[in-house]
Amino acid sequence: MRVRVDVQADRQVLAWDDIHGPARGVVYGLLEEHDPALARSLHDEGWGGHPLKPVGVTSPQFKGAPRKRGVYTTSPQGSVWFGSPVPEIAAALVSALARRAEIVWGAARLRIQGFTVEVGAPAAVAGLVELETATPVVLRHEGRELLPGDTHYIARLQHNLTHKADVLGLPAPRGLRVLEAGPRRRFTVRGAPRIGAQVRVAMEADPRFVDAIRSWGLGLDTVQGFGWIR
Repeated sequence: MRVRVDVQADRQVLAWDDIHGPARGVVYGLLEEHDPALARSLHDEGWGGHPLKPVGVTSPQFKGAPRKRGVYTTSPQGSVWFGSPVPEIAAALVSALARRAEIVWGAARLRIQGFTVEVGAPAAVAGLVELETATPVVLRHEGRELLPGDTHYIARLQHNLTHKADVLGLPAPRGLRVLEAGPRRRFTVRGAPRIGAQVRVAMEADPRFVDAIRSWGLGLDTVQGFGWIR
């Protein structure tokens, strides 16, 4: 399940550290409001005996925001997406959001204008599928951040997808390829760098996995707003 929350920021510019930095705290704050035990268990233990957290979120996205070099600008047409392939987690997020008038995102306040729940991937079918991310995908190998084209990039992304499939009890995708990649992006999260790029990939996948991964994301740090699928 995916939820698009329409928001309006109380400022024209977000600080760079506030683009992805607050995401994790926002997610756990919402879960804590609805189900403290669920929030604590997910944070401390992961899900289903695995350390992975099956939750996705975006950084705030602003349609029509003016482009200014070195500045992350906002517009009245903002949105933040939340999602999870686990119904219990998704329901907790929706319930908490329904009671909110705003989301505090770092130094900014995002006033909620409404939200839309999206259930199920549109026209998901077995076989070859293409997925494109709206936020950079973060991957690592031996402590180093990877970018598309680097050695081990495909292997690490395939490993991540296979691990997520195992957590959900679904068949792992096959034949993963990167079709297109955006520019290198660097953000700071809790004082540490996160480096990645938006990608468009192709794979052979079970439609149930396609549906699930659209509510979770590609790569690492999805709870920090990375790897969200358009």
